[in-house]
Amino acid sequence: MGDANTLRWNRRPGHYEVYYVTLTDAATGIGIWVRYTLEAPLSGEATCALWFAAMDPASGVLARKQTFPIAELTAAADPFSLQIGGAALNGSSATGKVEDVSWELRWEPGRMYQPVPALLRPFASTVLVLAHGDVAITGRCQLAGRTLELSGARGGQTHLWGAKHAQSWSWARCSDFRTEAGDRVGDTFIDGVSAYVRRFGRELGPAMLLAGRVGGEDIRCSALRSGQSTFGPDGWRFAAAAGARKLMCEVQPDRRLLTGVTYHDPDGEKAYCYNSEAASMRLEIHERGQRPLVLVGDGSAHFEYGQRQPVDELELHLR
Repeated sequence: MGDANTLRWNRRPGHYEVYYVTLTDAATGIGIWVRYTLEAPLSGEATCALWFAAMDPASGVLARKQTFPIAELTAAADPFSLQIGGAALNGSSATGKVEDVSWELRWEPGRMYQPVPALLRPFASTVLVLAHGDVAITGRCQLAGRTLELSGARGGQTHLWGAKHAQSWSWARCSDFRTEAGDRVGDTFIDGVSAYVRRFGRELGPAMLLAGRVGGEDIRCSALRSGQSTFGPDGWRFAAAAGARKLMCEVQPDRRLLTGVTYHDPDGEKAYCYNSEAASMRLEIHERGQRPLVLVGDGSAHFEYGQRQPVDELELHLR
C-alpha cells in the first residue's frame, strides 16, 4: 500500500482523513494529542485543520483548533510530507502552532502495523494504519506560556481515512507498561479499537481490531463481532485471542482529563468524541502453561470514546 502515510484523498467529495500523534510524558503525566485533518464534505468546500490538546493531571485540559482552506494543505508521497498552514508532518517529526500552543516532536521511524485485514479494507468505512506503532518522542510543547520538555516519551503516529465514522467506538493504546512490581516492560505495546457500525439499516458489532507487540513479538487480532468487548465514556473492557495468547484488558480514563471534541462526517452527521492521553490500562496476558503476565499503564494509556450524541455530563472543548 506504499508509504503508510501517503495521502489517500483523490480531490473528490465524501472523504475525511486524519494523521495523529499521541504521547504521554512520564515525568509530568501530561498527555499530548496532535491531529492534522482534512474534510471533503459531500456538499460544500473542503477544509483542513490543526488540532492540539494537552491533558495535565495537575491542571486539566487545554485544547485548541484552527481550520484552513484546503489550499493550505500540501502533501508529497516519496518521501512522505504533509503541510497545513505553517505546520508539518513527516516520517520522523511533527511541528506546528495554534494560537498559544505549539509542538516540535521528533522520533526515529518505528514499525508499521495494519490492524484492518487486507480483505476488509475495500469495504471498511474507515481504514487505519499505525504508521509508527511505538516510538520514543523527543522535543517540546508550548502550553499557553508553559514549556513541556520531552525526552523519550512513549507514543505513536497513526493515519486513518474513510467516508464515515462508526456509530460508536472505543480506542485505546499503551506503550509504557510496568509490571505489578513496578519494573518497566520494554518492546511491548497494544493499540486497539472496537466499534458499532451501521450497515443495511442495522447497527452491527462490536467489531474489534488489535495490533501490537508483546515481549518482542508482533501480535494482531480482528473480529467482525466480539461478545467480549464493552465500552462507554468511563472506559473499555475486552478479551481477545492473539495467536497462542489470550489478552484481557481494562482501560479507565480520568473524567477530568477527557478532551471533548466534535467530528464531522462528509455527509454532515456529527460524532462526539472524548479523548485522553492520561488514562490507565491493566493488561493480562495469558499463555498456556505459564502464569499470567499482568502489565499496568498507570496514567500512561491513551483512550477515546465516541458516539452520535454528546455525553451530557462531559465538556465539549472543541465544537
